[in-house]
Amino acid sequence: MNILQNYILKEIIVGFLLAILLFTFVLLVGNLVKLVELVMTKGVNFFSVLKLFGYLMPSLLNFTIPMSLLTSTVLVFGRLSADREITAMRASGIRLFKLSFPVIVFGLLLSLGSLALSDRLLPKTHFAYRKLLKEIGVKNPTSILEAGTFIEGFGNYILFIYEIDDGLLKNIRIYQPQENRPPRTIIARSGRILTAPGSDVITIKLTDGTSDEPNPQRPETFYKLNFRTYLINLKLSSAFKEKTFSKKPKDMTIGELRRQIKKYRKERIDTAPLRTEIHKKLSMAFSSLVFVLIGLPLSIRTGRKELSINFAISMGVAFIYWIFLALGEALSLRGLLTPFFNMWLPNILLATVGILLMGHALEGRS
Repeated sequence: MNILQNYILKEIIVGFLLAILLFTFVLLVGNLVKLVELVMTKGVNFFSVLKLFGYLMPSLLNFTIPMSLLTSTVLVFGRLSADREITAMRASGIRLFKLSFPVIVFGLLLSLGSLALSDRLLPKTHFAYRKLLKEIGVKNPTSILEAGTFIEGFGNYILFIYEIDDGLLKNIRIYQPQENRPPRTIIARSGRILTAPGSDVITIKLTDGTSDEPNPQRPETFYKLNFRTYLINLKLSSAFKEKTFSKKPKDMTIGELRRQIKKYRKERIDTAPLRTEIHKKLSMAFSSLVFVLIGLPLSIRTGRKELSINFAISMGVAFIYWIFLALGEALSLRGLLTPFFNMWLPNILLATVGILLMGHALEGRS
């Protein structure tokens, strides 16, 4: 039994290492186009490009580690099943669970390693990557506003912009905390920056939204004002200098995210983006274990050893997972259901299907 377990685990590890080299290379090439364009248009030196590549690696590994383990698992067990080796092992009284147990443990260890990667190394390198891009990137009015992060430094205003597309700000939240009462909130479907470069005041033209305005009769309370267009002037401060470069949720560790949540809850500011990021880190970290649980019985059930077919199976499983994860993130950011449910749903679904398939495989069903 130990010989078979060691043999299968060795095959899984070799396949995993080859797959991680392949997937990481493919993703690097995809990002290389952006970096080359940056070099060609901005004259960035070679050392800065190497630093960008280094900062980019942990982010890529966060995706390629679970993908590589899934691909390796499907290829190895698919070949064993197609060659009737799984059937022969069963006939010899070898239980499939014992055979696959080291692979499941390997998936768990990779998940724990991925958790350390996403919670410790990835926030630091992603933050450093953004800072370096800000230093060498295109200078324009929108460069001081970044999507997906709470932006402080405009006096007592706090901004959150869900998306920036070619200068168009989409789904904007502007908070003005008030002492001992809910913050004044401005919500807009879209907006554009009107201020010319070099000005220390940024003017944003908001479109289609609502604004909390002080009640003339009772200044301590607000009333809702619907608007088609709304101009707001925000004075720039040192928050956009390098030393106070603000962090996105992705740039924070779980501990930092929890402290930020505690702070914003006191100011009654929506913390959904921060809570979503916490559960996204945890969920993605354990995707390696989930991919083993679904990939192992699925490959045995299909029983194909063709490289192209097994590769397509692993890509299909990963595609379903990432689609559900992206959908869950979008729902969380829009306040639909809870971040915990939305971000853990892909893991729960795939793990459940994998356990059910494993149960059928243990019973020898096809």
